[in-house]
Amino acid sequence: LVSTAHGIQQEGATAVAEMLHGYGVTHLFMVPAIMRRTFAELERLYPEISPVTTHGEKAAVYMADGYARAGRRPGVCAAQAIGALNLAAGLREPFLARSPVVALTGGRLPATKFRQVYQEADDLPAFDQVTKFNGAVDDVTRLPDMLRYAFRSATTGSPGPVHLQVQGNEGQLDRETGVLDAIVEPEFAAVPPFRPRPDDDAVRAALTLLQAAVRPVIVAGGGIRWSGAAGELVALAEDLGVPVATSANGRASIAGTHRLSAGVVGTYSRECANEIVNRADLVCFIGTQTGGMTTHFWAVPTIGTPAIQIDIEPVTLGRNYPLQARVLGDARMVLSRMRELADPATASSRSQWLAEVDDLKASWRARHNSVMTSDDLPIRPERLCADLTSMMPDDAIVLVDTGHAGMWMSQYFDLTQPGQDYLRSCGHLGWSFSAGIGAKCAVPGRPVIAFTGDAGLYYHLGEIETAVRWNINSVTIVNDNCGGNQSKRGFDSAYGGESTGRSRRMWTYTDVDLARLATDMGALGIRVDKPGDLRPSLERALEADRPAVIDVRTDINVTAPLAVS
Repeated sequence: LVSTAHGIQQEGATAVAEMLHGYGVTHLFMVPAIMRRTFAELERLYPEISPVTTHGEKAAVYMADGYARAGRRPGVCAAQAIGALNLAAGLREPFLARSPVVALTGGRLPATKFRQVYQEADDLPAFDQVTKFNGAVDDVTRLPDMLRYAFRSATTGSPGPVHLQVQGNEGQLDRETGVLDAIVEPEFAAVPPFRPRPDDDAVRAALTLLQAAVRPVIVAGGGIRWSGAAGELVALAEDLGVPVATSANGRASIAGTHRLSAGVVGTYSRECANEIVNRADLVCFIGTQTGGMTTHFWAVPTIGTPAIQIDIEPVTLGRNYPLQARVLGDARMVLSRMRELADPATASSRSQWLAEVDDLKASWRARHNSVMTSDDLPIRPERLCADLTSMMPDDAIVLVDTGHAGMWMSQYFDLTQPGQDYLRSCGHLGWSFSAGIGAKCAVPGRPVIAFTGDAGLYYHLGEIETAVRWNINSVTIVNDNCGGNQSKRGFDSAYGGESTGRSRRMWTYTDVDLARLATDMGALGIRVDKPGDLRPSLERALEADRPAVIDVRTDINVTAPLAVS
């Protein structure tokens, strides 16, 4: 190696391997072949870093996303040029979820552009809409600084995915040599790298409104989780006697069994949470983009409701709701300062409001208790989700799909311990199973339980083999009703009342024993036909030294209650 004032003369692959190690990356999720020299160098220099080769590019992204969210640090995925658009499609999820994923793909060679070389397409523009930064690396000496920028961009402010297109259809630019400065900036190896402190005047203005309100409510989003501010949030809510509703991705902000927890608000919600938010005389949004799903398309609360907002991104403040006060800063820093300045004596003025909140929650539970405890066969999904509440280990990470899976779990499942975590897809069916594999890679010592339906599992069924091959022991619970019955209402409406037998074939499936299929692929497959069999099945799966799929047979004729506003 030749040292210079600007770096070391070395192969690009060596520099990339050193930098990935320096940023604390433990797993890379990819569809080969991409940057093969880099993977060879990783094996030579850092064999503890595991490549996880998947059967599809979207699954690789979802694994990197699950890794990023569970570990609160960047996840890395990669694909050669022919798979780049599949990778871009997968990046929609971490982009919507604000998750720090670093994506690497191959790109075209200058010598063969526009000559119809094998698999040629200009993929770079496709990444513009689903990334915080999208760039191309066409010179080996740019690999280090562009990789540094990727990690910096992914983790700062509101986190999000980034993409680097590395020259060569397989990113073979990493084979070239140059004077490379493989400098690592360790502060960008996790989220958040910076904690901006709020302006005191802004904090006092927000706090004055919050303390003066008679029926305030906090709506906590995923920013609480990224900031690690759950403890500060709960403490402030307790000090001031303010109930807390959450978005689905902010759910780990407060245990569902806490006396101040209102539940998940919005479209995939618990109806009492929506009722509580809509009765509030002040809504305090913290770490949420106030998007359509969290607000049930801006009906919960209605636009015009007195509101304040706290966020790390300036452009988010007031984007969807007119505000009476706004605070820019890291959620933990803001909440800590609010606690220092708060007057707990003002909590006494809200005792009647908290009693009303308790009544709304109790009323919801009384209305739904019969289905949450039902012994009906096939199993009711309400019973499945309610039972999981008491079965989750104290340090479990729960990952939940979109669609009916998200609706069932938002309504009938609760976190019970501060050490539990909850991650949900922002709209991409099939996410949770693959993301659960990535999450287990990030936190191998914690129980990781993914919840999906058979419709979701079918998207990436082949990744059962991936988990087996790489010995990634996540547990997947499948709400298996042999169909995607969230579509029932839409098809019934389209057909003027009740859809035809032919149309049912568009959302009902062949009866497949998914437990047996998983077993044949090398995983532990368990079939559950009775509610009482779920607990021992989950215990067995968590104790197994291999990936597990629990196939729970549920009633296809039961549809999730729709949101109220």
